[in-house]
Amino acid sequence: MLKTLAGAVVCAALVLTAACGHSSAKSPDDPYLTLDHAGAQRHYLVHRPAAPAQGRPAAVLVFHGGGGSAAQMAETSGFNRLADANGFIAVYPEGIDRSWNDGRGADTRAGAAGVDDVGFVAALIDHMIAAYDVDPARVYATGMSNGGMLTQNLGCRLSGRLAAIAPVAGSLAVANEPDCTLAQPLPVLQIHGTADRIVPYEGGVVRVTSGNRGAAGTQPVLSVAATQQLWRAKNNCPPPVSSQLPARTDDGTSVTLDASRCPGNVDVVLYTITNGGHTWPGSEGRLPEVVVGPVSHQIDASEAIWNFFAAH
Repeated sequence: MLKTLAGAVVCAALVLTAACGHSSAKSPDDPYLTLDHAGAQRHYLVHRPAAPAQGRPAAVLVFHGGGGSAAQMAETSGFNRLADANGFIAVYPEGIDRSWNDGRGADTRAGAAGVDDVGFVAALIDHMIAAYDVDPARVYATGMSNGGMLTQNLGCRLSGRLAAIAPVAGSLAVANEPDCTLAQPLPVLQIHGTADRIVPYEGGVVRVTSGNRGAAGTQPVLSVAATQQLWRAKNNCPPPVSSQLPARTDDGTSVTLDASRCPGNVDVVLYTITNGGHTWPGSEGRLPEVVVGPVSHQIDASEAIWNFFAAH
């Protein structure tokens, strides 16, 4: 049984983003594109809504988890549906060797190779502005797991280019904390489950990585509380106001909202999913619960994220 469970955990390392299943699939018309950066061809998907909003559109960058892909994240995150309903462009970048350099070094394949993912994202933002007339004041970033940790790091490195970030199941790498600086105030929404078995809510090493065949990592991440405190300090926020969200269904989870209203129309917000696992709330939850923990259906993470972005 232990061998079977270990195999399941390794499997989870390769397909973490499959746990985020929504019914919104990638459109066959969505182009799979390349962008030359740092001597390499980088890949991404773009979903343009059938009826774009008037004026220059917003863009939401959606980063897959370790072992995932742009196409998988497009199929499973639900952002195509939201893009069609709200007129923004959904962009799904793809990592090197199905991973991102999120600041944890060799704990990811991209980190071990020294991939400049921050530079790639900056170049991709420039390209989206030039090629798709994206509003440079309304570029947002979200991601799951390894993609969520990258999103945290992008907040530190590209705050002058991003209007807001929303990491899911991914705290800031400890190595990124000392030189995390903001060029301008940055709204942050974070979603994390207390029963996350992969990226612990209390911080520490990530227990499944894309860098060493599913074994535990060596480079720790901050706790959720410490990550939130960092963003509140960077944005000069007051202590958060805590509230319990009403239950939508009886699924064994509950949601606490901790929200700080900060100067300059900036919010730092945390959705704590009590008993929630390493999952995308509101999703189908395609991986075994024994591997990733419970999926909460008390909130729809994608809708909560877009509503937060739209308000900033």
